[in-house]
Parts: sequence; C-alpha cells; structure tokens
Amino acid sequence: MSLFSIFNVAGSGMAAQSLRLNTVASNLANADSVASTPEAAYRSREPLFAAVQKQLGSADNAEGVQVLGVSESQSAIPSRYEPGNPMADADGLVYASNVNPVDELVNMISASRSYQNNVEVMNTTKQLMVKTLDLGK
Repeated sequence: MSLFSIFNVAGSGMAAQSLRLNTVASNLANADSVASTPEAAYRSREPLFAAVQKQLGSADNAEGVQVLGVSESQSAIPSRYEPGNPMADADGLVYASNVNPVDELVNMISASRSYQNNVEVMNTTKQLMVKTLDLGK
C-alpha cells in the first residue's frame, strides 16, 4: 500500500462517517414524528458499508469504504391512543416513528470518533511524507 492510497482509504472512511452522521441527524429530527398509518410512519434508517480491497493484478485502484445503501429498520412501529390528534385514525391511534434516540446518540458518538480517527490518519500520513522529503535535504 502506498502512502497516497492511505488518503483514499481515510477519505472514503470520512465520507462514510459523514453519511452516517447525516443519517443519525435525520433519524433524530424525525424521532417524535407521528403518522395516521403504520406504513406512513417514519422508520429509522441506517447506512450499509462494505470494505473494498484492491485485488492483486487488478487495474482497479479502489480501496477503502463503499456505501452500499441505506436500509430502513423493520422493527415494530409504536402506536398511541390520542383521539384528539388531527393525525389520529378512526380508532384514535397515531403511529410514532421507531427511532430510539439513545441508540442514535451512541451512533453519533461512534461516527464522530471514527471521522476524527480518519482525520488523524490523514494528518499522520501527511507528516510522514513531509519528514520523508526532509530526509533528502
């Protein structure tokens, strides 16, 4: 692995964690939303990642983290009896999102730390490259 490919790996990791942070923000923004049907209720979302490794003898230089997509949680949608709510169905039920704010805060902290670690990898690599160039002076 060359020093330049480390930038690709760390950069793709930063992009992946940025997407993860945006997904957490979206989930937290919709945590208290309600709907009139379970199908219309907001479902928690989570990005799917895969590690990409360079194959020996391959011309493809892709290495790092690949975003496969964003999946929706299949956990149950909670319902509450609120007959006075304008979003209530005929039975007086409203359907809340299945977002767990505690899980989302844990994801936010984890994504933030992973992002910071990738920044540190880039900074350390840059310092190593500068030190290597200084050897030639």
